[in-house]
Amino acid sequence: MSSWKMIYIIAAMTLQAQTPVPAPSVPLYRVTVEQNSATAINYRYLKGSTKIDFKPTPLAPTAKGMAKVASAATTTDIYAKFQGLPNPTQFGPEYLTYVLWAVSPEGRASNLGEILLKKGDGKVKVTEPLQSFGLVVTAEPYFAVSQPSNVVVLENAIRPGSSGKEETINAKYDLLKRGSYHMEANAQPTMVLDKATPFEVYEARNAVAIARTEGAPTYAPEAFNKAQGQLDAAEGTQGSKKDVARTARQATQSAEDARLIAVKRQEAESLEQERKMAQNTIDQANTDAAAAKAATDQANAQAAMAASAAAAEVASADQAAKATQNENANLRAKMLAQLNGILETRATARGLIVNMSGMNFSTSKADLRPVGREKLAKIAGLVLAHPGLKMEVEGYTDSTGGDQLNQRLSEKRAANARDYLVQEGVASDAIVSRGLGKADPIESNSTAAGRQKNRRVELVVSGAGLTDNADGAK
Repeated sequence: MSSWKMIYIIAAMTLQAQTPVPAPSVPLYRVTVEQNSATAINYRYLKGSTKIDFKPTPLAPTAKGMAKVASAATTTDIYAKFQGLPNPTQFGPEYLTYVLWAVSPEGRASNLGEILLKKGDGKVKVTEPLQSFGLVVTAEPYFAVSQPSNVVVLENAIRPGSSGKEETINAKYDLLKRGSYHMEANAQPTMVLDKATPFEVYEARNAVAIARTEGAPTYAPEAFNKAQGQLDAAEGTQGSKKDVARTARQATQSAEDARLIAVKRQEAESLEQERKMAQNTIDQANTDAAAAKAATDQANAQAAMAASAAAAEVASADQAAKATQNENANLRAKMLAQLNGILETRATARGLIVNMSGMNFSTSKADLRPVGREKLAKIAGLVLAHPGLKMEVEGYTDSTGGDQLNQRLSEKRAANARDYLVQEGVASDAIVSRGLGKADPIESNSTAAGRQKNRRVELVVSGAGLTDNADGAK
Protein backbone atom coordinates (compact mmCIF):
# COMPACT_ATOMS: atom_id res chain seq x y z
CA MET A 1 0.00 0.00 0.00
CA SER A 2 2.81 2.44 0.86
CA SER A 3 4.33 2.17 -2.63
CA TRP A 4 0.98 2.80 -4.36
CA LYS A 5 0.70 6.50 -5.13
CA MET A 6 -2.74 8.00 -4.79
CA ILE A 7 -3.20 10.26 -7.79
CA TYR A 8 -6.72 10.07 -9.20
CA ILE A 9 -7.67 12.39 -12.02
CA ILE A 10 -11.08 11.75 -13.49
CA ALA A 11 -13.16 13.81 -15.88
CA ALA A 12 -15.32 13.51 -18.97
CA MET A 13 -15.36 15.70 -22.05
CA THR A 14 -17.78 16.02 -24.96
CA LEU A 15 -15.90 15.86 -28.26
CA GLN A 16 -17.35 17.62 -31.30
CA ALA A 17 -17.53 14.89 -33.94
CA GLN A 18 -16.78 15.44 -37.59
CA THR A 19 -20.01 13.61 -38.51
CA PRO A 20 -23.40 13.55 -36.71
CA VAL A 21 -23.66 11.03 -33.88
CA PRO A 22 -26.69 8.72 -34.11
CA ALA A 23 -29.16 9.39 -31.29
CA PRO A 24 -29.15 5.80 -29.85
CA SER A 25 -25.33 5.82 -29.46
CA VAL A 26 -23.99 6.95 -26.07
CA PRO A 27 -20.31 7.97 -26.34
CA LEU A 28 -18.17 6.49 -23.59
CA TYR A 29 -14.84 8.02 -22.65
CA ARG A 30 -11.88 6.52 -20.81
CA VAL A 31 -9.66 9.02 -18.97
CA THR A 32 -5.97 8.18 -18.70
CA VAL A 33 -4.19 9.63 -15.67
CA GLU A 34 -0.53 9.86 -14.69
CA GLN A 35 -0.44 6.70 -12.60
CA ASN A 36 -3.89 5.22 -12.90
CA SER A 37 -6.91 5.25 -15.21
CA ALA A 38 -10.63 5.53 -14.63
CA THR A 39 -13.72 5.60 -16.81
CA ALA A 40 -16.21 8.45 -17.16
CA ILE A 41 -19.33 8.87 -19.28
CA ASN A 42 -20.84 11.55 -21.48
CA TYR A 43 -24.61 11.46 -20.87
CA ARG A 44 -25.51 14.22 -23.32
CA TYR A 45 -27.16 11.91 -25.87
CA LEU A 46 -28.56 9.44 -23.38
CA LYS A 47 -32.16 8.39 -24.00
CA GLY A 48 -33.91 7.39 -20.79
CA SER A 49 -31.52 6.08 -18.14
CA THR A 50 -28.48 3.85 -17.83
CA LYS A 51 -26.67 2.04 -15.02
CA ILE A 52 -23.00 2.24 -14.17
CA ASP A 53 -20.84 0.48 -11.59
CA PHE A 54 -18.30 1.75 -9.09
CA LYS A 55 -14.99 -0.10 -8.85
CA PRO A 56 -12.96 -0.06 -5.61
CA THR A 57 -9.45 1.30 -5.24
CA PRO A 58 -6.78 -0.49 -3.17
CA LEU A 59 -7.81 1.68 -0.20
CA ALA A 60 -11.21 -0.05 0.06
CA PRO A 61 -11.02 -3.36 -1.85
CA THR A 62 -14.33 -4.69 -0.45
CA ALA A 63 -16.39 -1.64 -1.41
CA LYS A 64 -18.70 -1.59 -4.41
CA GLY A 65 -21.59 0.39 -5.81
CA MET A 66 -23.88 1.18 -8.70
CA ALA A 67 -25.67 4.23 -9.99
CA LYS A 68 -28.72 4.84 -12.15
CA VAL A 69 -28.23 7.94 -14.30
CA ALA A 70 -31.01 9.67 -16.23
CA SER A 71 -30.33 12.64 -18.52
CA ALA A 72 -32.87 15.44 -18.94
CA ALA A 73 -32.70 18.52 -21.17
CA THR A 74 -30.44 20.55 -18.88
CA THR A 75 -29.75 18.30 -15.89
CA THR A 76 -28.74 14.76 -14.99
CA ASP A 77 -30.41 12.76 -12.21
CA ILE A 78 -28.15 10.39 -10.24
CA TYR A 79 -29.26 7.71 -7.81
CA ALA A 80 -26.26 5.84 -6.37
CA LYS A 81 -26.07 2.98 -3.86
CA PHE A 82 -22.91 1.71 -2.14
CA GLN A 83 -21.98 -1.37 -0.12
CA GLY A 84 -19.02 -2.56 1.91
CA LEU A 85 -17.54 0.87 2.65
CA PRO A 86 -15.12 0.67 5.61
CA ASN A 87 -15.28 2.99 8.60
CA PRO A 88 -13.66 6.20 7.24
CA THR A 89 -11.76 6.76 10.51
CA GLN A 90 -9.40 3.96 9.45
CA PHE A 91 -7.78 6.46 7.07
CA GLY A 92 -7.09 8.92 9.90
CA PRO A 93 -8.91 10.39 12.91
CA GLU A 94 -10.01 13.41 10.87
CA TYR A 95 -12.02 11.33 8.38
CA LEU A 96 -15.64 10.80 9.49
CA THR A 97 -17.73 10.42 6.33
CA TYR A 98 -17.79 9.82 2.57
CA VAL A 99 -18.70 12.28 -0.20
CA LEU A 100 -19.75 11.63 -3.82
CA TRP A 101 -18.10 13.97 -6.35
CA ALA A 102 -18.76 14.84 -10.01
CA VAL A 103 -15.75 16.06 -12.00
CA SER A 104 -16.28 18.27 -15.05
CA PRO A 105 -14.21 18.13 -18.28
CA GLU A 106 -12.39 21.26 -17.09
CA GLY A 107 -11.32 19.52 -13.87
CA ARG A 108 -13.80 21.20 -11.50
CA ALA A 109 -14.99 18.90 -8.72
CA SER A 110 -18.57 19.35 -7.40
CA ASN A 111 -19.66 18.00 -4.01
CA LEU A 112 -22.81 16.00 -4.86
CA GLY A 113 -23.59 14.97 -1.30
CA GLU A 114 -22.69 12.98 1.77
CA ILE A 115 -22.98 9.19 1.88
CA LEU A 116 -24.36 8.35 5.32
CA LEU A 117 -23.42 4.78 6.24
CA LYS A 118 -25.47 2.12 7.93
CA LYS A 119 -23.38 -1.01 8.43
CA GLY A 120 -21.15 -0.03 5.53
CA ASP A 121 -24.01 0.74 3.13
CA GLY A 122 -25.26 4.10 1.91
CA LYS A 123 -27.00 5.92 -0.92
CA VAL A 124 -27.22 9.35 -2.59
CA LYS A 125 -29.92 10.85 -4.79
CA VAL A 126 -29.06 14.13 -6.49
CA THR A 127 -29.62 16.26 -9.61
CA GLU A 128 -26.45 17.51 -11.33
CA PRO A 129 -26.40 20.32 -13.98
CA LEU A 130 -23.42 18.74 -15.77
CA GLN A 131 -24.04 16.22 -18.53
CA SER A 132 -20.44 15.05 -19.00
CA PHE A 133 -18.62 14.05 -15.83
CA GLY A 134 -16.80 11.38 -13.86
CA LEU A 135 -17.90 10.11 -10.44
CA VAL A 136 -15.64 9.32 -7.47
CA VAL A 137 -16.15 8.68 -3.75
CA THR A 138 -13.67 10.04 -1.18
CA ALA A 139 -13.31 9.92 2.59
CA GLU A 140 -13.70 13.38 4.13
CA PRO A 141 -13.71 15.03 7.59
CA TYR A 142 -17.22 16.45 7.11
CA PHE A 143 -19.97 16.75 4.49
CA ALA A 144 -19.41 20.40 3.46
CA VAL A 145 -15.86 20.10 2.09
CA SER A 146 -15.24 22.09 -1.09
CA GLN A 147 -12.31 20.08 -2.50
CA PRO A 148 -11.89 16.28 -2.59
CA SER A 149 -9.19 14.51 -0.59
CA ASN A 150 -6.95 11.94 -2.24
CA VAL A 151 -8.47 9.18 -0.09
CA VAL A 152 -10.38 7.91 -3.16
CA VAL A 153 -12.19 4.65 -2.41
CA LEU A 154 -14.48 4.22 -5.45
CA GLU A 155 -14.44 5.24 -9.12
CA ASN A 156 -17.21 4.91 -11.66
CA ALA A 157 -16.84 2.20 -14.30
CA ILE A 158 -18.76 1.32 -17.46
CA ARG A 159 -20.63 -1.96 -17.20
CA PRO A 160 -19.59 -4.79 -19.53
CA GLY A 161 -21.60 -4.75 -22.74
CA SER A 162 -22.06 -0.99 -22.87
CA SER A 163 -22.09 0.27 -26.44
CA GLY A 164 -20.58 3.43 -27.76
CA LYS A 165 -17.39 5.07 -28.90
CA GLU A 166 -14.46 5.14 -26.48
CA GLU A 167 -11.78 7.84 -26.56
CA THR A 168 -8.68 8.59 -24.47
CA ILE A 169 -8.61 12.05 -22.83
CA ASN A 170 -6.03 13.55 -20.46
CA ALA A 171 -7.66 15.64 -17.73
CA LYS A 172 -6.75 16.66 -14.20
CA TYR A 173 -8.39 17.91 -11.04
CA ASP A 174 -6.83 18.85 -7.72
CA LEU A 175 -6.86 16.51 -4.72
CA LEU A 176 -6.00 17.37 -1.13
CA LYS A 177 -3.18 15.15 0.09
CA ARG A 178 -3.79 13.05 3.15
CA GLY A 179 -2.66 15.11 6.13
CA SER A 180 -3.87 18.41 4.63
CA TYR A 181 -6.46 18.59 7.42
CA HIS A 182 -4.34 19.27 10.50
CA MET A 183 -6.16 18.71 13.79
CA GLU A 184 -5.38 20.55 17.02
CA ALA A 185 -2.45 19.29 19.06
CA ASN A 186 -4.75 18.25 21.92
CA ALA A 187 -7.36 16.61 19.66
CA GLN A 188 -8.15 12.96 20.31
CA PRO A 189 -6.07 10.62 18.08
CA THR A 190 -9.14 8.42 17.50
CA MET A 191 -12.86 9.17 17.27
CA VAL A 192 -15.26 7.09 19.34
CA LEU A 193 -18.89 7.64 18.32
CA ASP A 194 -21.71 7.14 20.77
CA LYS A 195 -25.39 6.80 19.94
CA ALA A 196 -26.41 9.56 22.34
CA THR A 197 -24.64 12.23 20.26
CA PRO A 198 -25.92 12.85 16.70
CA PHE A 199 -23.34 12.11 14.02
CA GLU A 200 -23.69 15.66 12.68
CA VAL A 201 -22.22 17.01 15.94
CA TYR A 202 -19.01 15.04 15.36
CA GLU A 203 -18.75 16.50 11.86
CA ALA A 204 -19.30 20.00 13.24
CA ARG A 205 -16.57 19.47 15.86
CA ASN A 206 -14.24 18.32 13.09
CA ALA A 207 -15.07 21.29 10.87
CA VAL A 208 -14.57 23.87 13.65
CA ALA A 209 -11.30 22.25 14.79
CA ILE A 210 -9.93 22.22 11.23
CA ALA A 211 -11.00 25.83 10.64
CA ARG A 212 -9.23 26.83 13.86
CA THR A 213 -5.94 25.18 12.80
CA GLU A 214 -6.22 26.88 9.39
CA GLY A 215 -6.15 30.28 11.15
CA ALA A 216 -9.84 31.14 10.88
CA PRO A 217 -10.01 32.79 14.36
CA THR A 218 -7.42 35.33 13.13
CA TYR A 219 -8.22 35.67 9.43
CA ALA A 220 -12.00 35.12 9.47
CA PRO A 221 -13.08 35.86 13.07
CA GLU A 222 -16.68 36.80 12.27
CA ALA A 223 -17.37 33.62 10.27
CA PHE A 224 -15.47 31.45 12.73
CA ASN A 225 -17.26 32.87 15.78
CA LYS A 226 -20.55 32.20 14.03
CA ALA A 227 -19.54 28.56 13.47
CA GLN A 228 -18.32 28.21 17.07
CA GLY A 229 -21.57 29.67 18.37
CA GLN A 230 -23.64 27.29 16.27
CA LEU A 231 -21.57 24.34 17.51
CA ASP A 232 -21.99 25.49 21.13
CA ALA A 233 -25.73 25.76 20.50
CA ALA A 234 -25.83 22.23 19.08
CA GLU A 235 -23.85 20.90 22.03
CA GLY A 236 -26.19 22.58 24.50
CA THR A 237 -29.51 22.00 22.75
CA GLN A 238 -31.97 20.01 24.86
CA GLY A 239 -34.44 19.52 22.03
CA SER A 240 -34.88 16.65 19.61
CA LYS A 241 -32.01 14.98 17.81
CA LYS A 242 -33.36 16.46 14.58
CA ASP A 243 -32.97 20.01 15.98
CA VAL A 244 -29.47 19.22 17.21
CA ALA A 245 -28.50 17.75 13.82
CA ARG A 246 -29.85 20.78 11.96
CA THR A 247 -27.89 23.21 14.13
CA ALA A 248 -24.74 21.07 13.85
CA ARG A 249 -24.94 21.01 10.04
CA GLN A 250 -25.22 24.80 10.04
CA ALA A 251 -22.08 24.92 12.19
CA THR A 252 -20.26 22.61 9.76
CA GLN A 253 -21.11 24.78 6.76
CA SER A 254 -20.17 27.97 8.60
CA ALA A 255 -16.84 26.44 9.66
CA GLU A 256 -16.03 25.45 6.07
CA ASP A 257 -16.87 29.01 4.94
CA ALA A 258 -14.56 30.40 7.63
CA ARG A 259 -11.78 28.00 6.62
CA LEU A 260 -12.00 29.02 2.95
CA ILE A 261 -11.97 32.73 3.86
CA ALA A 262 -8.92 32.21 6.09
CA VAL A 263 -7.03 30.29 3.40
CA LYS A 264 -7.70 32.98 0.77
CA ARG A 265 -6.71 35.83 3.09
CA GLN A 266 -3.49 34.07 4.07
CA GLU A 267 -2.65 33.54 0.40
CA ALA A 268 -3.31 37.23 -0.25
CA GLU A 269 -1.09 38.16 2.70
CA SER A 270 1.71 35.97 1.37
CA LEU A 271 1.45 37.56 -2.08
CA GLU A 272 1.55 41.03 -0.52
CA GLN A 273 4.75 40.11 1.33
CA GLU A 274 6.28 38.91 -1.93
CA ARG A 275 5.26 42.18 -3.58
CA LYS A 276 6.85 44.23 -0.82
CA MET A 277 10.08 42.25 -1.07
CA ALA A 278 10.15 42.79 -4.82
CA GLN A 279 9.43 46.50 -4.32
CA ASN A 280 12.32 46.75 -1.85
CA THR A 281 14.58 45.19 -4.46
CA ILE A 282 13.38 47.70 -7.07
CA ASP A 283 13.82 50.62 -4.66
CA GLN A 284 17.37 49.54 -3.95
CA ALA A 285 18.01 49.12 -7.66
CA ASN A 286 16.65 52.63 -8.28
CA THR A 287 18.94 54.01 -5.59
CA ASP A 288 21.91 52.24 -7.11
CA ALA A 289 20.89 53.45 -10.57
CA ALA A 290 20.67 57.05 -9.37
CA ALA A 291 24.11 56.81 -7.78
CA ALA A 292 25.53 55.24 -10.92
CA LYS A 293 23.93 57.92 -13.08
CA ALA A 294 25.35 60.67 -10.89
CA ALA A 295 28.79 59.13 -11.15
CA THR A 296 28.35 58.71 -14.90
CA ASP A 297 27.23 62.34 -15.32
CA GLN A 298 30.25 63.53 -13.38
CA ALA A 299 32.55 61.33 -15.43
CA ASN A 300 30.97 62.54 -18.67
CA ALA A 301 31.44 66.18 -17.64
CA GLN A 302 35.08 65.60 -16.84
CA ALA A 303 35.56 63.69 -20.11
CA ALA A 304 33.94 66.56 -22.05
CA MET A 305 36.31 69.07 -20.48
CA ALA A 306 39.30 66.88 -21.26
CA ALA A 307 38.12 66.25 -24.82
CA SER A 308 37.59 69.99 -25.40
CA ALA A 309 41.10 70.77 -24.20
CA ALA A 310 42.69 68.09 -26.37
CA ALA A 311 40.36 68.18 -29.39
CA ALA A 312 43.22 69.05 -31.74
CA GLU A 313 45.40 66.17 -30.70
CA VAL A 314 45.03 62.77 -32.34
CA ALA A 315 46.53 61.11 -29.30
CA SER A 316 43.72 62.43 -27.12
CA ALA A 317 41.11 61.05 -29.55
CA ASP A 318 42.79 57.62 -29.47
CA GLN A 319 42.89 57.73 -25.68
CA ALA A 320 39.16 58.57 -25.48
CA ALA A 321 38.32 55.68 -27.82
CA LYS A 322 40.30 53.26 -25.69
CA ALA A 323 38.59 54.57 -22.56
CA THR A 324 35.19 53.90 -24.11
CA GLN A 325 36.27 50.40 -25.09
CA ASN A 326 37.50 49.72 -21.56
CA GLU A 327 34.25 51.06 -20.09
CA ASN A 328 32.24 48.71 -22.29
CA ALA A 329 34.43 45.80 -21.33
CA ASN A 330 34.10 46.67 -17.65
CA LEU A 331 30.32 46.98 -17.96
CA ARG A 332 30.14 43.60 -19.71
CA ALA A 333 32.32 41.94 -17.06
CA LYS A 334 30.42 43.62 -14.22
CA MET A 335 27.00 42.65 -15.58
CA LEU A 336 28.17 39.09 -16.28
CA ALA A 337 29.42 38.73 -12.70
CA GLN A 338 26.25 40.25 -11.21
CA LEU A 339 23.92 38.09 -13.31
CA ASN A 340 25.96 34.96 -12.56
CA GLY A 341 25.39 35.73 -8.90
CA ILE A 342 21.67 35.23 -9.53
CA LEU A 343 21.47 32.55 -12.25
CA GLU A 344 23.86 30.80 -14.63
CA THR A 345 24.85 33.35 -17.32
CA ARG A 346 27.07 33.10 -20.37
CA ALA A 347 28.52 35.77 -22.70
CA THR A 348 27.66 35.43 -26.39
CA ALA A 349 27.66 37.50 -29.57
CA ARG A 350 23.99 38.24 -28.91
CA GLY A 351 24.67 39.56 -25.43
CA LEU A 352 24.50 38.01 -21.94
CA ILE A 353 22.22 34.95 -21.82
CA VAL A 354 20.69 34.09 -18.44
CA ASN A 355 19.45 30.49 -18.10
CA MET A 356 16.30 29.95 -15.98
CA SER A 357 15.95 26.18 -15.89
CA GLY A 358 15.28 23.36 -13.45
CA MET A 359 13.56 24.96 -10.46
CA ASN A 360 11.36 27.43 -12.30
CA PHE A 361 8.80 25.29 -14.19
CA SER A 362 7.11 21.91 -13.70
CA THR A 363 6.20 19.49 -16.50
CA SER A 364 3.32 20.88 -18.60
CA LYS A 365 3.17 24.03 -16.42
CA ALA A 366 3.83 27.63 -17.44
CA ASP A 367 3.32 29.40 -14.10
CA LEU A 368 6.46 30.73 -12.44
CA ARG A 369 7.33 29.20 -9.10
CA PRO A 370 8.08 31.60 -6.21
CA VAL A 371 11.84 31.04 -6.54
CA GLY A 372 11.60 32.00 -10.21
CA ARG A 373 9.78 35.23 -9.36
CA GLU A 374 12.47 36.06 -6.80
CA LYS A 375 15.25 35.57 -9.38
CA LEU A 376 13.40 37.69 -11.97
CA ALA A 377 12.92 40.51 -9.45
CA LYS A 378 16.68 40.66 -8.85
CA ILE A 379 17.43 40.58 -12.58
CA ALA A 380 14.93 43.40 -13.14
CA GLY A 381 16.79 45.44 -10.55
CA LEU A 382 20.10 45.02 -12.37
CA VAL A 383 18.58 45.90 -15.76
CA LEU A 384 16.91 49.01 -14.32
CA ALA A 385 20.32 50.13 -13.01
CA HIS A 386 21.58 50.36 -16.60
CA PRO A 387 19.12 52.33 -18.79
CA GLY A 388 19.09 51.46 -22.47
CA LEU A 389 19.49 47.71 -22.11
CA LYS A 390 17.18 45.42 -24.09
CA MET A 391 15.90 41.95 -23.22
CA GLU A 392 14.65 38.99 -25.22
CA VAL A 393 12.77 36.25 -23.32
CA GLU A 394 12.87 32.83 -25.00
CA GLY A 395 10.84 29.88 -23.70
CA TYR A 396 11.76 26.23 -24.16
CA THR A 397 10.22 22.87 -23.18
CA ASP A 398 11.45 19.32 -22.86
CA SER A 399 10.49 16.69 -25.44
CA THR A 400 7.42 15.53 -23.51
CA GLY A 401 4.20 16.03 -25.51
CA GLY A 402 3.46 17.08 -29.09
CA ASP A 403 5.02 19.90 -31.10
CA GLN A 404 1.95 22.19 -30.99
CA LEU A 405 1.48 21.72 -27.24
CA ASN A 406 5.18 22.38 -26.58
CA GLN A 407 5.13 25.46 -28.81
CA ARG A 408 2.17 26.95 -26.91
CA LEU A 409 3.70 26.00 -23.56
CA SER A 410 7.06 27.59 -24.43
CA GLU A 411 5.31 30.77 -25.58
CA LYS A 412 3.31 30.92 -22.34
CA ARG A 413 6.45 30.41 -20.20
CA ALA A 414 8.27 33.18 -22.03
CA ALA A 415 5.22 35.48 -21.84
CA ASN A 416 4.79 34.87 -18.07
CA ALA A 417 8.47 35.69 -17.46
CA ARG A 418 8.21 38.83 -19.63
CA ASP A 419 5.02 40.00 -17.87
CA TYR A 420 6.66 39.59 -14.46
CA LEU A 421 9.73 41.62 -15.55
CA VAL A 422 7.43 44.39 -16.83
CA GLN A 423 5.56 44.21 -13.53
CA GLU A 424 8.88 44.74 -11.75
CA GLY A 425 9.56 47.97 -13.69
CA VAL A 426 11.30 46.94 -16.92
CA ALA A 427 9.91 49.04 -19.79
CA SER A 428 7.50 47.00 -21.92
CA ASP A 429 9.05 48.35 -25.16
CA ALA A 430 12.49 47.17 -24.03
CA ILE A 431 11.56 43.48 -23.75
CA VAL A 432 10.08 40.91 -26.13
CA SER A 433 9.23 37.21 -25.72
CA ARG A 434 8.89 34.20 -27.99
CA GLY A 435 8.54 30.43 -27.64
CA LEU A 436 10.85 27.91 -29.31
CA GLY A 437 9.14 24.69 -28.17
CA LYS A 438 11.42 21.72 -27.60
CA ALA A 439 14.14 23.05 -29.93
CA ASP A 440 17.77 23.50 -28.86
CA PRO A 441 17.87 21.29 -25.71
CA ILE A 442 20.81 21.92 -23.38
CA GLU A 443 20.68 18.42 -21.89
CA SER A 444 19.51 15.00 -23.04
CA ASN A 445 15.75 14.50 -22.85
CA SER A 446 16.27 10.83 -22.03
CA THR A 447 16.63 11.55 -18.29
CA ALA A 448 14.36 13.34 -15.80
CA ALA A 449 17.23 15.65 -14.78
CA GLY A 450 17.90 16.54 -18.41
CA ARG A 451 14.24 17.26 -19.14
CA GLN A 452 14.04 19.45 -16.04
CA LYS A 453 16.94 21.58 -17.34
CA ASN A 454 15.37 21.78 -20.80
CA ARG A 455 12.15 23.23 -19.28
CA ARG A 456 13.59 26.72 -19.15
CA VAL A 457 13.42 30.35 -20.08
CA GLU A 458 16.51 32.15 -21.38
CA LEU A 459 16.89 35.92 -20.96
CA VAL A 460 19.11 37.61 -23.57
CA VAL A 461 20.36 40.93 -22.15
CA SER A 462 21.84 43.17 -24.85
CA GLY A 463 22.70 46.78 -25.51
CA ALA A 464 25.64 49.13 -25.62
CA GLY A 465 28.66 47.52 -24.00
CA LEU A 466 27.20 44.01 -23.82
CA THR A 467 27.54 42.86 -27.44
CA ASP A 468 31.09 44.11 -28.09
CA ASN A 469 34.05 41.71 -28.01
CA ALA A 470 31.71 38.69 -27.79
CA ASP A 471 33.19 35.24 -28.14
CA GLY A 472 30.79 34.35 -30.97
CA ALA A 473 29.18 31.43 -29.13
CA LYS A 474 25.45 30.96 -29.28
